[in-house]
Amino acid sequence: MPKPTSARRDVAAEITNLIIEKLEQGVPPWKRPWRGAPGQGLRPLRHCGTAYTGINTLYLWALGDAKGYTSRYWMTFRQAEQLGGHVRKGERGAVSVYFSQFKKTETNVVTGASVEKNIRFLRHYIVFNADQIDGLPAYYYAAPLADPEPTPSGRQAVIDRFFEPIPAAVRHGGSEAYFSPTFDYIQMPRPSSFDSMDLYASTRLHETVHWSGHASRLARTFGKRFGDQAYAFEELVAEIGAGLGCAELGLPNELHQSHASYVSHWLSILRGDKSAIIHAAAKAEQAITFLGAFGGTSCDAPDEDMATPSEQREGV
Repeated sequence: MPKPTSARRDVAAEITNLIIEKLEQGVPPWKRPWRGAPGQGLRPLRHCGTAYTGINTLYLWALGDAKGYTSRYWMTFRQAEQLGGHVRKGERGAVSVYFSQFKKTETNVVTGASVEKNIRFLRHYIVFNADQIDGLPAYYYAAPLADPEPTPSGRQAVIDRFFEPIPAAVRHGGSEAYFSPTFDYIQMPRPSSFDSMDLYASTRLHETVHWSGHASRLARTFGKRFGDQAYAFEELVAEIGAGLGCAELGLPNELHQSHASYVSHWLSILRGDKSAIIHAAAKAEQAITFLGAFGGTSCDAPDEDMATPSEQREGV
């Protein structure tokens, strides 16, 4: 008799469904985790301390928040065993994804000419949060609650170091925050209009992510792929990028009222294309890396080296 085959996990759908669930609850996963135990608002980490990137960050944030995990660390079953730990019986692992590609040669049946194509596909492996594992070294588990977060002035030097090298034209005045792609400048209300300098910086970060997508820089264009929702998709990229950047700078990150109106558009995009959130997260990650490079703060965070050396992977 042939061996029964287990159903393959639809990884893209699994990730997108969790993101949709969080959006329907009014808690975008790149927003809510900045609370609770120390480290919950910071990027999730692999067993070796390397940060996850792109969609893996968003998905593990969302899953960790839904499950109440307090540790930032995620690892495979084998990695846990190598560290002396044991995944508890009955625990369900999360998916961690990356793109692989292989080369395929196709021959034109008419001309006989051979063409080499790169075929990209999504791969995944299973990871567990440290809270699902017993026996790990103590530093894998969340520390007790620390003192209250520093005052905004305590982070001002970090904020300045991030923004000052970025050659974006910033104008102040009025009551609106936006980026003008036509005239290539960021418009911001005066800092005194905000309740704190931290909130000013988080709003400016959102608009600076928009600035990164200008045609002269990262040239973020989505053509007809998302139809008349292209602008809503760009807002999604900017919101995710601001979430990632705020986590790096230790800033509060609330969904601004002017952007909350896009939530319904985001949901329709995600429901219509299960890979949309993966592409949005990759674009947001690219934007934050691009902005950080002006000050020399960008760093590569390669995905888990679970593929063979011949597989070329793209951080997602």
